[in-house]
Amino acid sequence: MPHSLPFRGSFTALVTPFRDGALDEKAFRDLVDWQIEEGIHGLVPVGTTGESPTVSHDEHKLVVEWTVEQARGRVPVIAGAGSNNTIEAIDLARHAEKAGADAVLVVTPYYNKPGQEGLYQHYKAINDAIGIPIYIYNIPGRSVVDMSVETMARLSELKNIAGVKDATANLARVSMQRQAMGPSFNQLSGEDATALAFMAHGGDGCISVASNVAPRLCSDLMNACIAGDYSKALELQDRLFPLFQALFVETNPSPTKYALSVLGKIADEARLPMVPVTDKTKETVRAAMRHAGLLN
Repeated sequence: MPHSLPFRGSFTALVTPFRDGALDEKAFRDLVDWQIEEGIHGLVPVGTTGESPTVSHDEHKLVVEWTVEQARGRVPVIAGAGSNNTIEAIDLARHAEKAGADAVLVVTPYYNKPGQEGLYQHYKAINDAIGIPIYIYNIPGRSVVDMSVETMARLSELKNIAGVKDATANLARVSMQRQAMGPSFNQLSGEDATALAFMAHGGDGCISVASNVAPRLCSDLMNACIAGDYSKALELQDRLFPLFQALFVETNPSPTKYALSVLGKIADEARLPMVPVTDKTKETVRAAMRHAGLLN
């Protein structure tokens, strides 16, 4: 590999706070500061958890700018820059680079379902357009396409393809990708519930939804894994696992936004077609937060 990155640990897939339908800049900047103060290792704005499908391109770019400005180099920023339109993805990636992001996260193109050669050419075009690291976001459950290990290995030879956010739910992929690309290819889990196992297979960290709500605990979990202290990691996993489940009882990020509203961090507001969670889910989320020690 032509590059080696220090992207390890717990990276928060940040929610995008709204108030009365508009971006809530103050709440967002305060959230970034709180995340960093709580020991998070990095930030990932305007991914799926950041409701990238329903923010405008101008809003998307603003959120990236706010993240970089507020982080002030204290932690790395991996900016969401995905689209099923390669031209749009290049535009978002170029903007992220100009804004000062450390890397970009690019989801496999959804809905139009390109084949493996189309996936390769999509990422190669983005690679050729920018000069910062690119993370492949492989999430077949949402995008309906699955990048093969062989295609990922081809892409890893390009100068800016640095790693993957793997949300395939197939833990064998970690080892398969290590065999194909070597240990310097940065592998980040895309699923909180299996991140501990992902790390045991040789992963480097997790792009986490739950760390929006429990940044300290999620960072401690990844730190324990990195240190090889899997006994401590398992204790933290047991404490956090109900939260990992509760935040997906309804579609992400609505449960996470509710949890953050309980903590007084943001308003409980999403954009259609996302809606606030039901009362039953609220009870489930609060119970999980109490189990984790986040509420009395």
